[in-house]
Amino acid sequence: MRDAEFFRNWMAAAAAAVEREADRLTELDSPIGDADHGSNLLRGFTAVRTALDAEAPAAPGTVLQLAGRTLISTVGGASGPLYGMLLRRTGKELGEAPEVSDDDLREALDQGVGAVAQLGGAAPGDKTMLDALLPGVAALATSYRAAADAAENGALATVPMQARKGRASYLGERSIGHQDPGATSSALLLGALADVAGRTEGGR
Repeated sequence: MRDAEFFRNWMAAAAAAVEREADRLTELDSPIGDADHGSNLLRGFTAVRTALDAEAPAAPGTVLQLAGRTLISTVGGASGPLYGMLLRRTGKELGEAPEVSDDDLREALDQGVGAVAQLGGAAPGDKTMLDALLPGVAALATSYRAAADAAENGALATVPMQARKGRASYLGERSIGHQDPGATSSALLLGALADVAGRTEGGR
């Protein structure tokens, strides 16, 4: 079972991963976006870490809901609403239970990803964060590490795709050959989850 501390550690690990990879995320965003994906997420997840330290929510669901609200209020562009929706909806599905199972988290994340798809109007193959999130969450049924690997492979698979949603879609065929920054940061999020689970007793 996973408690609030596990989820706070996940958000802290995600913030550390974003800080480490912020320049690369911005570099990926430069040719097909606004060249601000890394800086936007860095600002957002730094604020998440500060908010969680200040409030220390007592349930996994409330940890994620606070994180989601913070991202929405601090991150510009599409990233804030989309990542905010992912975490808020996942947290809402988990509710206020003091502990949740791995299956509970997988099912809640599945609902969160579905909400992202609805909000952004995207589908698999559109060269968006969904191309990492969908295979990643599906692989959670196997293990956290399998989820991280599937998300990373999903991000890499966006390179030959033509973008159909978001700012990159305006470039048409010129978007081909570039890795999607949103899929890349989504893989970082699931990679952070796998790292925290691996450090936790019973982590798969």
